[in-house]
Amino acid sequence: MLSRFGEKFTDLYKRFMPDSFVFAFLLTLLTAIASILFLGATPIEIITSWYKGFWGLLEFGMQLILILVTGYSIALASQIDQGINKLSSFVKTPAQVYLIVTVLGVLLSTISWGLIVVVAVLARQLALKVKGINYPFLIACVYFANNVWVTGLSSSIPLVLNTESNFIIKSGILEQVIPTSFTLGSSLNFSILALYFVFAPLLVLLLIPKKKGGYELNDLIKDKTSIPSKSIIEEAGLSISKEKSFSDRLNHSKVLQFLIYLMGLIFIIYYFTTNGFDINLNIVIFIFIILGLILHQNPKRYSVAMKRASSNVSGIIFQFPFYAGIMGIMIHTGLGSTFAKWIANHASIEFFPYISFLIGGVVNFAIPSGGGEFAVIGPSLLEAAKEITVGLPLDQVTELISKTSLAIAYGESLTNLLQPFYLLIVLPVMGAGTYIEARDVMGYLVIPFIFFFIAESFLILFLN
Repeated sequence: MLSRFGEKFTDLYKRFMPDSFVFAFLLTLLTAIASILFLGATPIEIITSWYKGFWGLLEFGMQLILILVTGYSIALASQIDQGINKLSSFVKTPAQVYLIVTVLGVLLSTISWGLIVVVAVLARQLALKVKGINYPFLIACVYFANNVWVTGLSSSIPLVLNTESNFIIKSGILEQVIPTSFTLGSSLNFSILALYFVFAPLLVLLLIPKKKGGYELNDLIKDKTSIPSKSIIEEAGLSISKEKSFSDRLNHSKVLQFLIYLMGLIFIIYYFTTNGFDINLNIVIFIFIILGLILHQNPKRYSVAMKRASSNVSGIIFQFPFYAGIMGIMIHTGLGSTFAKWIANHASIEFFPYISFLIGGVVNFAIPSGGGEFAVIGPSLLEAAKEITVGLPLDQVTELISKTSLAIAYGESLTNLLQPFYLLIVLPVMGAGTYIEARDVMGYLVIPFIFFFIAESFLILFLN
């Protein structure tokens, strides 16, 4: 019965789901209208505030792009490909494929959401070798497994809070960083993480579609020319001239690359020795870069890998300035602080994180990016949290701000199961050469959304 519901929801998504970029435009206009109605802001004040904010997330947007691209480049390494081939030789049935992809996806996504591309590559190769796989459902499994990233080491909101001079500090809402021990290391976060490890594989097994025929990858491939025919090693080798010039030797020098990644390894060891397990966006990206250099062995191979990995970042590049513009309207017109004061007057300390969870989930439909959404609503909600806790000890204020930030992240991540922004990571890999679209996949995720919404609501409300 559950599988039939998933198929019906998929049909509905095919009929009604629009492009997510449209929502960014709509939210911009709604924010502008709200500034006029509630604050009496003039059109020129709104437009100048929008422009001021338009460039406010350039650094943050580049950080997210680098996490995606450097993570993808790791997945493209020949060593990873060999490991995938070995694993695929042991998998025989569709159910085994769904289960392995989900479990591996949850494991890798706790390290970084960018590593889901490794799972996408594995899933595609398994789909080519194992008969009877419903390929759109397999894509849904990969996407679903990636949802756990918000509890892991690349969770953007906790990492931003622990990054020096982040935009929350620059806005004057926080005076100093919040260590990840208050967020990623909290009992709430570990409980959400355990929820995914235990129940995500079980849900996938219960939701396996019953429909047969026409859904296998071999049936869906339309354009095999769009798939790279050469490996990264082969493509890099094409640049070597017959006489093997001095520049060729530099481009393919393993010694040169070794010296660079040796410097990186020394710094990584030094960083964690002096700072402890202090994770932020910058050190995660740096680790990915150094690991990519190690796996690809020479500069030319790494350049080819990065070029291929950069093919699916357009959504972040062209949408982030609009998220920043919305943030600019909310901050510079005063709409954000007004919103925060209204929330503070209507919420108690006990229920405020749950209200933030709901707000994070709803706003995610308009701003389908954890970092972009936090930039828009984060300052307002954290300012409200400060107002609610006026007069309380600093540690209690920090705990509420931390739980509120996590709740925003959980809400944003959860409703990703109902809208397709992060499929921008998976579809370029799994949908290459096919006509598969997001609407073919999303209906399978409605039931997982319902289950995890109930479970996460309970944990946020009752777990201290």
